[in-house]
Amino acid sequence: MSAVVVMGTQWGDEGKGKIVDYLAEQSDVVVRFQGGSNAGHTVTVEGKEFKLRLLPSGILYKGKTCVIANGVVVDPEVLLQEMDGMTAQGIEVDGIRISNRAHVILPYHKLMDELLENVRGDNKIGTTKRGIGPCYMDKDNRIGIRIVDLMDEEVFSAKLKEVLAIKNKELKAVYNHDGFDYDAVRSEYLAYADRLRKHVIDTSAYLNAQLKAKKKVLFEGAQATLLDLDHGTYPYVTSSHPTSSGACVGAGIAPKKIDTVVGVVKAYCTRVGEGPFPTEQLNEIGDKIRSCGHEFGTVTGRPRRTGWLDACVVRYAGYLSGIDYMAITRLDILDTFEEVKICVAYKYNGKIIDEMPASLKVLGAVEPVYETFAGWMTDTTKIRQYEDLPENAKKYVERLAEVAEINIGYVSVGPNRAQTIVVKKDIF
Repeated sequence: MSAVVVMGTQWGDEGKGKIVDYLAEQSDVVVRFQGGSNAGHTVTVEGKEFKLRLLPSGILYKGKTCVIANGVVVDPEVLLQEMDGMTAQGIEVDGIRISNRAHVILPYHKLMDELLENVRGDNKIGTTKRGIGPCYMDKDNRIGIRIVDLMDEEVFSAKLKEVLAIKNKELKAVYNHDGFDYDAVRSEYLAYADRLRKHVIDTSAYLNAQLKAKKKVLFEGAQATLLDLDHGTYPYVTSSHPTSSGACVGAGIAPKKIDTVVGVVKAYCTRVGEGPFPTEQLNEIGDKIRSCGHEFGTVTGRPRRTGWLDACVVRYAGYLSGIDYMAITRLDILDTFEEVKICVAYKYNGKIIDEMPASLKVLGAVEPVYETFAGWMTDTTKIRQYEDLPENAKKYVERLAEVAEINIGYVSVGPNRAQTIVVKKDIF
């Protein structure tokens, strides 16, 4: 098998970066296929933390090609800062490849993201205000500027002049903001273009050639299923498709070329921003989960909302993306809980419902049906074989697999690469 997709099954922050980092050792190419610099992955190597925003997690292995594909919206300033940071730490960045079809985040995207969120008031989405949504809006509105445009001074200058005139007029009329100076933006971004030029290629052609040559390609999703633009808790979602099908569009490969899908499941649930969260614990339990799990945003530092594991969400993600195996992360965070719970169904108006409600009114009103398990009250961080896990921990994860109808592939019991229990040994 040569093509594996790793994606999130909940609301993000499941620990995808660690699982991608673990699988990247076996791969030749690692691909980021959607999202922008609002998505953060934290990877720990030999006790040292690396906080990644746009770069694929494979960057931490020497000799891997790391692709930022067409489905990503690229902030050149952030990308270059991240590359410079890696270089300063002795990590090579020569293997980075950027799609010429990826869209570019410009200063007006970030400003409009912030202004629009402020206008929403109590109905705010919870955006990170990094311009991702407005950039995708321009992409859909067919006034976006792509990397291929940025690489051509004449084309970029003409497109920027045209779009900036529209944006400045909108900023003035709607927000009473003076807008941006054309020459300043043009000069800044052409300087970025000079630095990025050697990394820009047709990544779709490259990836298809790699797959044809039987190279091992790992596709890395950002955010997660419940933040998918179509299938998530709309409108409290991201602006792209962090499902396995999103990998096809976002990287320019055919669905039949994907061999295996790995869904990352945190052993409890968290959510950032607004929107319904059926198993949220606004109590001492939620506080303990947040404290034990250090649940604060990688990019924003925002405290995450916390709650019990929701198997209904994982099952939903499983059939949307055709997940073959689960990678269960952060099981060790529950080591000191005397009892733990899994939501196995939703009840609405006294009746069990089988589907994931599209209505936020309904989802916000469902009653989680919990199954309660005795905790294992044992340090799991040094365990390396599945059979050595405490019996209560195995009962917990195996019940999740049963309800979600997905096999267990990995169990993570700590942030380091070595703290990974491999159940399915031949993912690649």
